[in-house]
Amino acid sequence: MSGIIGKKVGMTSIFDAEGKNIPCTVIEAGPCVVTQLRTVDTDGYTAVQLAFDDKKEKNTSGPLKGHFTKAKTTPKRKLVEFKNFEDVKSLGDIVSVEIFAEGDFVDVVGTSKGKGFQGVVKRHGFGGVGGQTHGQHNRLRAPGSLGASSWPSRVFKGMRMAGRMGGDRVKIQNLQVLKVYSEQNLLVISGSIPGAKGSYVIVDK
Repeated sequence: MSGIIGKKVGMTSIFDAEGKNIPCTVIEAGPCVVTQLRTVDTDGYTAVQLAFDDKKEKNTSGPLKGHFTKAKTTPKRKLVEFKNFEDVKSLGDIVSVEIFAEGDFVDVVGTSKGKGFQGVVKRHGFGGVGGQTHGQHNRLRAPGSLGASSWPSRVFKGMRMAGRMGGDRVKIQNLQVLKVYSEQNLLVISGSIPGAKGSYVIVDK
């Protein structure tokens, strides 16, 4: 399984050969640098660590500076490990969008947009208590009853209630690569992917 680290640029749409308008997401993918090679002898498993997006040296800790110097590259912001990488890589090698081809199906991992503290209607799709008649002037988006009082005298774990929403790791599977622009390091992928513009994503082949 090969993969690459990228940034979400935004959404657009393209027309296929039949004239159908397809919504798609543009990702700035790579170039990524191989900064570490995990082996069974030293780590107990096999993996390739990739780094993406330049970072100022003054904002990098001493141990990380040595880590990047060993790979003969500048400090990077994002580090991700990929297990079972298809191609054999060496320290300092560059991984670009050329590992993908038009028509490939990929899985994209991102962090969904944070919505902050939300109520049950937005967070869980509740319908509220009901109409505004019979004196219910402020209960439209209320959660309603939570359970009995004397027993269990507490709220069961997992109860659907108000709370923080979003900001979760989300994987979208089987999205098709529609276009590959090697010179601009861009991937055009069908459909939407989680995260805000400029957020980091992981594209697995």
